Amino acid sequence: MTIFAVACAGLFPLLHLGRPWYFYWLLPYPNTMSLWPQFRSPLVWDVFAVLTYFTISLLFWFIGLVPDFATLRDRSPSRPGRFIYGMLAMGWRGSARHWHRYETAYLLLAGLATPLVVSVHTVVSFDFAVAQLPGWHTTIFPPYFVAGAIYSGFAMVLTLAIPLRAVYQLEDFITTRHLQNMAKILLATGLIVGYGYMIEAFMAWYGGNPYEEYTIWNRLTGPYAPLYWALLFCNIATPQVLWLQRVRTSAPALFVISLIVNTGMWLERFVIVVTSLHRDFLPSSWGMYYPTIWDVATFVGTLGLFATLFFLFIRFMPMISIFEMRTILPEAEVKEPA
Repeated sequence: MTIFAVACAGLFPLLHLGRPWYFYWLLPYPNTMSLWPQFRSPLVWDVFAVLTYFTISLLFWFIGLVPDFATLRDRSPSRPGRFIYGMLAMGWRGSARHWHRYETAYLLLAGLATPLVVSVHTVVSFDFAVAQLPGWHTTIFPPYFVAGAIYSGFAMVLTLAIPLRAVYQLEDFITTRHLQNMAKILLATGLIVGYGYMIEAFMAWYGGNPYEEYTIWNRLTGPYAPLYWALLFCNIATPQVLWLQRVRTSAPALFVISLIVNTGMWLERFVIVVTSLHRDFLPSSWGMYYPTIWDVATFVGTLGLFATLFFLFIRFMPMISIFEMRTILPEAEVKEPA
């Protein structure tokens, strides 16, 4: 999911460059004119953040599937399948030495990916925080964006896992306990995001900056106020039902809540970008944003790209890795009653 989402996210900066065919100007490479990117530009920070995130996520995903590629290599009925899966398996034979090195590499990549999530989303938040624009120039953005990324990420996992669990009858592997644990994390990160909203409004009032005060007041009562109140309902009010255990253990209820949270997190980005830009310091530059057909088409196209990549993945790759099965099944057998 992360790899496909990053692939979609990487399209937006390219399409909004104005001249996307010069995207390579953002990369530090030796050229005849000895020109280098402006490293003080948040656009360049985004390039490094997205590429780093994509690289580590791809390695983490690939290493996790090496034993599965070997199984597909050995069982593939076609010669091209055996060749492709054999290349991806990198000579895996399932020996004790292979498993030992695999688990070590997997653990190291997991340890590397954890702080990476914090650093990447912090850098992305700096794109806004380093600006002087009211509504963006705030120090709460780095932890606020990190919590929001975990929040929306777990909501998206529930959105994808619950239908797959039902369609492919994976209830024995994606258990109610897994869903309940994800619901608890969703509730905890939702409270952190709600705290971020509260601090953002409090600091706008406490700081005494009239422009910051107006930005919050404009969000609450201005022309985009319905979207802001919908955002608060989706991201703060709705997850509170997860305090109830019967909701946390209900797959249909969790699926509906995850869809609402995903909608709320999209509204959050819309509110941050649009309500801060449409009324800035100069009333002469105030205006309203109405999405064009190309804006909508770009957004819908990324949804289609994500769905296509995801469906191709579940068609050609294992949804649950052998490594997970190797550790889950022995535990399940021990816990079964005699």
